[in-house]
Amino acid sequence: MLDKLLVAHGWLALVLDWLEMSSLPVIGQPRHRSAALLDQLSRRMRLRSESALAPLGMRPRHLVALTVLRDRGEITQQSLATILELDSTNVVGLLNDLEEEGLVIRRRSAEDRRRHIVELTGDGRERLAEAEFALAAIEHEVLERLTGEQREQLFELLQAALGGAQSACVPEIPEDG
Repeated sequence: MLDKLLVAHGWLALVLDWLEMSSLPVIGQPRHRSAALLDQLSRRMRLRSESALAPLGMRPRHLVALTVLRDRGEITQQSLATILELDSTNVVGLLNDLEEEGLVIRRRSAEDRRRHIVELTGDGRERLAEAEFALAAIEHEVLERLTGEQREQLFELLQAALGGAQSACVPEIPEDG
């Protein structure tokens, strides 16, 4: 009986200590946290975006790859894998999907026959433009409560949070990738 009372008292002491500590403000921390809101907004945007891309036969990873190829021009398959942060097996699968649809072409590098060069096709540019148009409508819908100025400010803040990159889709990598 005494053992149970001591254990119960120990747990009670821990709970009281926790309650006391949890009621103290964390020094130097903002009162409001953005992570949960960013997650909710991201989920909303992702779900609607996936629905808009499906009729075009695309998934978000296809869109990102096509955007990189449009913005950077032809690049090596290895560089694309680095940019997309994918291992070689996954980038091959992704490129197989895009090549099957006629959206990209792969060819051996003239300088180094071991390397593959990846390039966006005309059909790839057209499909990307269709996808971006559809996604612009989704973004407008999801962010409809924000003014144009607030949307621009949101974009700038998100860009700053990501380290000021020119484009979240096209990080800098060495040219010899």
